[in-house]
Amino acid sequence: MLRIHFTTDDLQNIRLAREPDPLWEIVCSLCRLRTGQGPLEFGHWRRSARHRVPRDAPLRHSLRHLGTLVPSFGYIPDFLTPPVTGAALAEELDLLRATPRPQLARDLARLAESHPLPGWATALGRPGGGAGLTPLTDALADYFRTLLEPHWAEVRAVVRDDIGRRARALLGGGTRALLDSLRPFAHWKSPLLEVDYPVDRDLYLQGRGLLLVPSYFCWRRPTAPADAEQPPVLVFPATRSPLVIAHATEGGTARLLGRSRAAVLAEVVRRSDGRTTSEIATAVGLALSSASHQLDVLRNGGLVTSRRDGKYVLHSATSLGLRILCAGTRGTAAAPDRGLPARP
Repeated sequence: MLRIHFTTDDLQNIRLAREPDPLWEIVCSLCRLRTGQGPLEFGHWRRSARHRVPRDAPLRHSLRHLGTLVPSFGYIPDFLTPPVTGAALAEELDLLRATPRPQLARDLARLAESHPLPGWATALGRPGGGAGLTPLTDALADYFRTLLEPHWAEVRAVVRDDIGRRARALLGGGTRALLDSLRPFAHWKSPLLEVDYPVDRDLYLQGRGLLLVPSYFCWRRPTAPADAEQPPVLVFPATRSPLVIAHATEGGTARLLGRSRAAVLAEVVRRSDGRTTSEIATAVGLALSSASHQLDVLRNGGLVTSRRDGKYVLHSATSLGLRILCAGTRGTAAAPDRGLPARP
């Protein structure tokens, strides 16, 4: 668990990013590319990327370099995600190239503790190795241009929708409502924000405030810079509506079931512990009677099962429902947790 300690000054200095951050999305998406995590959320993008990679030799070269510094689990160097400024990728890459040599050496030494590094990577932190950052930033730019830019409109739409949801919570209920809106990833217990995290860690804001950054490619739990001296940032998974998930799934699910019914099934699949009819109706934006009708059809078709729990009826997806919604998606098993505190 990550415990973020707030002071009164910190509560007055909570901010929301206005746009998806390109470098954070690159780092998170690299992890999603190499795993089967999030088959509904990322399956269509991952298939598109894996189709492109064999045909693009420069991209394969970039991925080999980036894969060295962004392992699928464990620590990822902080210098890859400099302080979030809201700038475009080109300006962020300029900040990365300006990383102080001591920070490069420190971050790379920490990475080398868990992942052996080739000579070109360790040279980045040594005097005279600064020229090596240009090939690295070129690889980041190439990866973004080839694999993320074609999908950036969708990334921006999902993140902006999440930002709007958080902003409405802030306007309607103040800072407490904003922090409460981070459930289930984080829980506000004044003066602590307790965040789902792979290791035990404390972060003292000490008047610096906190920047909240919704991320399209962040998965399951929030992430943050490992270095407590960095400007405090909490990157967390942007919430997708069931309609967005249903639209993104390939295999004709929405055409087969209809858009609303596919969205209901997507919302049921997202929660393995079951969803009530009213919860599903609210999430999908349907009238209660309409959501109940769609659930009846799905249940009669063997895609959803329902069980009573006290005064509630909870709906869960059957294996057939999951297979239909994930049609064409590979690698549905989640990869192991990262195991170190910093990254997605």
